[in-house]
Amino acid sequence: MMGADDVFAGSIPAIYQRCLVPMIFEPYARDMADRAARLGPTKILEIAVGTGVVTRALAARLGNAADITATDLNQPMLDIAASLQNGQDRVTFRQADALSLPFDEESFDLAVCQFGVMFFPDKLQSYREARRVLQPGGSYIFSVWDGLAGNEFVSTAQAALERHFAEDPPKFMERSPHGYHDTRAIENTVREAGFSKVSIETVEKMARADSALDAATGYCQGNPLRMEIEARAPGELQAVTEMVASALAERFGHGQIEGRIRAHIITLEK
Repeated sequence: MMGADDVFAGSIPAIYQRCLVPMIFEPYARDMADRAARLGPTKILEIAVGTGVVTRALAARLGNAADITATDLNQPMLDIAASLQNGQDRVTFRQADALSLPFDEESFDLAVCQFGVMFFPDKLQSYREARRVLQPGGSYIFSVWDGLAGNEFVSTAQAALERHFAEDPPKFMERSPHGYHDTRAIENTVREAGFSKVSIETVEKMARADSALDAATGYCQGNPLRMEIEARAPGELQAVTEMVASALAERFGHGQIEGRIRAHIITLEK
């Protein structure tokens, strides 16, 4: 079931791919692929693939060693992922709900999900589903963003939006992408879902963008925050984006910019 926070459609997927993927998702995708490769999987399920940055990293890292089934709730995101995959035969794309995976029990030896769990309305059920489709001894690797304070670009963008919309600031970033980072609570929930072996690692990397405007465009127009801005300021999306870009440039400079990002990588074994 889709809610406003997990709808990536219209022009959002293309902007997401152009601005956000190279800036914040690619560094962790390479990390995810390396972790997966160390496990030697042969059948991989990817959940909430977005535009396929992890799918591409996995396919490049593993080659013909594994079959990859890449799923997402949003077909427009899957369409871009498939178009960028360069015809690799061992990758299958399929629309699927993480809360009700259309696969038999014990179908995969590895499941991965990069920055998707935060959007699932029933996280316990998503963990139960991932465990159900894993073979005995199989692993589930997923990542979540740390809070806003640990991610410099987005915290700067959020502060600018809160100043601009002082009476009713948009809260998508705080609520969804950066709203699920309590590692103790995450561990309790995955154990309730039946996983007994749990490892959590906090990983810092650097986000890089060609310009402050590219970063602001990604944050303001490449995800459902866009709808919150448009609801508060009809017809002013680009103006608000440029305001956020000015705040980013003031903190990080003009031209190419970089800032710290931080996420939690959780590895579970069935």
